[in-house]
Amino acid sequence: MVAITAPAPVNDPSFEAFRKQLAAIAQKKDRKALAALVANNFFWMGDKGDKAQKGRPGIENLAKAITLDAKDGSGWDAIDGFSADPTGSPYSERPNTICAPADPNFNAQEFEALTKATGTEDSDWAFPTQPGLEMRAGPQPNAPVVEKLGLHFVRVMDDEGPGQGPPPGGGNQDKPMLKIVAPSGKVGYVPVDAVSPLVNDQVCYVKEAGGWKIAGFIGGDQ
Repeated sequence: MVAITAPAPVNDPSFEAFRKQLAAIAQKKDRKALAALVANNFFWMGDKGDKAQKGRPGIENLAKAITLDAKDGSGWDAIDGFSADPTGSPYSERPNTICAPADPNFNAQEFEALTKATGTEDSDWAFPTQPGLEMRAGPQPNAPVVEKLGLHFVRVMDDEGPGQGPPPGGGNQDKPMLKIVAPSGKVGYVPVDAVSPLVNDQVCYVKEAGGWKIAGFIGGDQ
């Protein structure tokens, strides 16, 4: 069992207002309005370094990173999902830049021992965003509660049953359920938006004189 301290919200009212603005833009799928909120020196960090095309408008690099123009709307769902996250942690590679979702605090040695003991990877683990999360016996939101989770890592299990798995970009309003293993060893289901994966794509922001901007993206290797 490895305890975590959940990331704290960014302590800046202007950031909350910015996120609400992003959410409204995502709902309208307003590309022009989104472009105005993307920094021109936008970066896109993948496994092999910065993938952003230099000299191109920031919106074009962002669009490619999150497949903004996908026909199923998943790119706009991603913007909507990111806008809902109030956390942010400093990005050491760039001054005055924060990235979200923020990483939790935990004992790295304890977590390494956990992954070795279970033969798992970092990507197999997630954590509740709030204590007291109800884990249910089945994938239905009204299934019996089998355990209330604390702030500890939980193991995500593969489950291809109906209604399972995370929605593209976190924007699905049907709140599908995710199959997990609790630290106690019990298996159950939690709403997919009630836990945060340890390994996740991140969007980065910078506060400029004119307000907050989307400064970059980490992940999305394709």
